[in-house]
Amino acid sequence: MERIAVIDFETTGISPGAYCRATEVAVVMLERGRIVDRYQSLMNAGVPVPAFVAGLTGITTAMLRSAPANAQVMNEVAEFVGSTPLLAHNASFDQKFWDYELSLIGRSRVQSFACSMLLSRRLLPAAPNHKLGTLTRWAGLPDTGTAHRAMADAEMAANLAQHLAGELRQRHGISEVSHPLFCSLQKVPAAKVAETLKRYR
Repeated sequence: MERIAVIDFETTGISPGAYCRATEVAVVMLERGRIVDRYQSLMNAGVPVPAFVAGLTGITTAMLRSAPANAQVMNEVAEFVGSTPLLAHNASFDQKFWDYELSLIGRSRVQSFACSMLLSRRLLPAAPNHKLGTLTRWAGLPDTGTAHRAMADAEMAANLAQHLAGELRQRHGISEVSHPLFCSLQKVPAAKVAETLKRYR
């Protein structure tokens, strides 16, 4: 599989806007089955972190006061990622924040997002649910650290992406697993996955 940038955001809420901003971002570069590079930073948009979110993530308003500004972090991470294809778990969430935070610094996304949650629903139907932590434990993947911190979640999603690629190779006979295949497959109804994959063998 080609180089893929696996991304995760921690935020102050679920929908980006003036009062809902990213607080942390992490990216791991996945290449040939291995994590080959990493980027992680807290980021300060001057927006307070709600108590519920602080309890979930461990990221507090006080922690962000000494963090670099969102504009600086987004410029750095955009340069780090470049045009590398993107993947996230529940990618619709991370895509919203990636696009919003980039727009504030006059940049825009040029590549597509694959979603390991949508792919898991299609390729791992026996899993008890398709939350990232559940899938990690269920599939026996490595424990990468504290959930709801960006680097730990990005590494979990990268490991899951590799597991999904393995499922495609071993169970479905797909020799060439690619980001475009991920993006195509995540749109296929679950009942039609096996039929669709026959075209890729």
